[in-house]
Amino acid sequence: MTKKRQSGTGPVPCPCGNGDFDACCGRFHRGEALPPTAEALMRSRYSAYVLGNEDWLRQTWHASTCPGDLSVDRDTHWLGLTVKSHAQQDDLHATVEFVARYKLGGRAHRMHELSRFVFEPRTAGEAARWLYVDGDLREQN
Repeated sequence: MTKKRQSGTGPVPCPCGNGDFDACCGRFHRGEALPPTAEALMRSRYSAYVLGNEDWLRQTWHASTCPGDLSVDRDTHWLGLTVKSHAQQDDLHATVEFVARYKLGGRAHRMHELSRFVFEPRTAGEAARWLYVDGDLREQN
């Protein structure tokens, strides 16, 4: 699923808050490019949650930790994303700390997570790419 442009309205803001959707996360969702950093991947995954793009979430989740019953909660209204840090431990491992704000059932919530990423092929014969492995919740309310 991609964000649609209304005629004459100009650029559509990216849900991740980092500019125009087409130039930011949209190009990844459409398969035109791969995220060059773990932070760019994490932002694109946040945008996928906002847009209900389960295909992108599955494509960017490491096979060893991807849930078989992955489904996006369509009742969640995502409000914004703040990236607190991006640290690359070496060429193959990185972490991204973020806070995502959302509303569910009329109540505001925030999810503060430190996510882990690896740079490797998703399947045999594929080029290496950043993949989400898992994360530690710092705070959720």
